[in-house]
Amino acid sequence: MDGLQEGIQRLGYQFVPFLLAVVGHEFGHGLMAYYWGDHTAKENGRLTLNPIPHLDMVGTIIFPIINMLSGISFLIGWAKPVPIDPRRFRKYRPGLFWVAIAGPMANFIMAFFCALFLCVMVRFAQPDFIFFKEFSAMFQVGVYLNFGLGVFNLIPLPPLDGSKIIESFLSYSQMQQYEKLGKYSFFILMALMFSGALKYLSPPIIFMSNLTLNLAATIVGVN
Repeated sequence: MDGLQEGIQRLGYQFVPFLLAVVGHEFGHGLMAYYWGDHTAKENGRLTLNPIPHLDMVGTIIFPIINMLSGISFLIGWAKPVPIDPRRFRKYRPGLFWVAIAGPMANFIMAFFCALFLCVMVRFAQPDFIFFKEFSAMFQVGVYLNFGLGVFNLIPLPPLDGSKIIESFLSYSQMQQYEKLGKYSFFILMALMFSGALKYLSPPIIFMSNLTLNLAATIVGVN
């Protein structure tokens, strides 16, 4: 029963930051695509922060809830990819680059605001505030989770964002060859996960998270 209670508590303070992170990530892609002339996301009702249009039953609901209840350290989850048509970009290559990087950048921005909100609450809220512990945990999770999602998506494996960033510098024929790697990406990622190689993402994630928390603390005036 204790294990179940701990799992429910984790679910309580991890799910909302996770949902905001994946929805914000996709919204970032869609907004940048809109800026570069591709209105596909807006036309499909996906240029919104409303989580419902972005929900993927497996990636946004089932896998994350299982992860959070079981306490698995590596959180697996995603939202439905925002539909994007690069052919509609005003300029193809810069459009592809900025749309790809917009998802991780949205996560890094959200991580900063989570750190800022955490420090504001620590600075100004009373410790006996009824939800002080819960909100503190949610904001702290939001910092690390957003940096984790952003950094993970920069891995240069199709269809992750890192691959699109690289493709923006390749010729058309090189891009076609590179995209063939996509059919092996799932197996490569599973091999990286089960071999423990993904643990090498932890140092930059922790470094950026701690740096952001310290910056937010300085801004707000938290000792």
